[in-house]
Amino acid sequence: MKKTFVILAVAALVAFAAPAFAANPFMDVPMNHWAYDAVSQLASHGVISGYPDGSYKGAQPATRYEMASIVARALAKVDLDKASKQDVEMLKKLVVEFKDELDALGVKVDKIDARVAVLEKDMGGWSLSGQFRMDAKFGNENPSFYGNGQSDSGYTLGGKNEFDLNRYRIFLKKRINETTTFTARLGTGANDNGNSKPWGQNRGDQVMEWERYYITTKLPYDITLTVGRQNVDWEDEAGLYVDDDAWIGDFTYNGFIFQKSWGMVDATVLATRNEDNYLLNVGARDMYRYGARFNFNINEQFRVALSGLWDNYDNLDDMNSHTIYGDFEFKFNPSIALKGAYYTQNNDINVAERAASGEDSPTAWKVIVDAKQDLLKFTSLWLEYGKIGEGFRMYQNSPYDSYGAAALNNRNLDQDTTIIFVRADQKWNDKWSTFVRYFTADFDTTGIDDTKFYTFGVGYQLNPAVGFELSYDKIDYGDNNPAGMNSGDDNVVRLRTVVNF
Repeated sequence: MKKTFVILAVAALVAFAAPAFAANPFMDVPMNHWAYDAVSQLASHGVISGYPDGSYKGAQPATRYEMASIVARALAKVDLDKASKQDVEMLKKLVVEFKDELDALGVKVDKIDARVAVLEKDMGGWSLSGQFRMDAKFGNENPSFYGNGQSDSGYTLGGKNEFDLNRYRIFLKKRINETTTFTARLGTGANDNGNSKPWGQNRGDQVMEWERYYITTKLPYDITLTVGRQNVDWEDEAGLYVDDDAWIGDFTYNGFIFQKSWGMVDATVLATRNEDNYLLNVGARDMYRYGARFNFNINEQFRVALSGLWDNYDNLDDMNSHTIYGDFEFKFNPSIALKGAYYTQNNDINVAERAASGEDSPTAWKVIVDAKQDLLKFTSLWLEYGKIGEGFRMYQNSPYDSYGAAALNNRNLDQDTTIIFVRADQKWNDKWSTFVRYFTADFDTTGIDDTKFYTFGVGYQLNPAVGFELSYDKIDYGDNNPAGMNSGDDNVVRLRTVVNF
């Protein structure tokens, strides 16, 4: 009996002595501990929030578990617009201090270390990244429809085959201070309408220039200002297209963009300027483009937006125009959504051009079903149906032209055009993927055949940076279209190499 009592007494002594060798996670952190000052500093800067109600109760002691929870939340939701380099250093110190408690809470310290490394990288000096893309293309005809027979706008230089180094981009970013960043992209001279080569120059010429060059900063009332040479593509942000390209948008001009969010509303206002030069399509003119977009996030499932873009030419009052459109997205669940857009234009063009191009107040619309592979298990599915009204003018000449052949080349501006576009992607594992796509355009004009294309391809991701894609694309314009329009068919085989670094 005495022996049993001795064993129990020793066990009790060891149990009560354990806190002397390791910090008790339920013990209060002493009020004079440096961690209070660290957390108070971060909270006062707006970098973190302490308790679930958003306050930090620095006047009362906190347990080590509570302090560790604050650190974990801070790293998950740190506001880089408010964090300084000293703030990030303080977070690192807190992670080291409460490592055991973070482990006990199930927070992976190695992930926290990686998160802090990302914060440090962003808070540090210059950030440098880039992209390399080369296409080996083998056409069927010479000259090829995949180049429309034109050396300055085609996909295969108007010939059959080409090894095209069509993208090498260097991205530069610098965080100047807590609220201001500089961003730039050096590339092969994409023009103001987003095309990968300068118009008016031979596509074989590689002209390096600053394609993007802008500053982002915070103004009073929590307004974000972006000023400089920048790209605007609201349709892409809204998920209204896949492949190439926007119906209205995807333009790169010099100018000012103001953004603010409050409640469920995201608002954007822009004022930009386009200068007529060799980088623009033939016929481009000096102009201002003003715009506004208001996106209403009704709830997690449904959003609706209203956008407008106004073009004001310097010396051509009879060429001004504007486009107003609404778009929406309804998510039935995270894996399937219904999307759509309705566009209306007012083209204040001259009488002679209006007579040759249809209605001066045209409309267009499209509706999309976007199903992710999570839903269908073996494939994703994009189903798009739309109508481009008589006289409707797109900002881009290349919607659906991912492989270079002009899908809407035979469009008659005096009639409506109905389009159907389908794309399905299959991701088999981390390395292999496949895809198919199909397009048809009905021009609703006697004597003009429908245009159709289909594509299939396979992708292989060698490593996180290097990927390859082998694809086949075939387009058919029909056989008996009027002079000046494409007739016949063509195809191209493309091997694409992409490296992101």
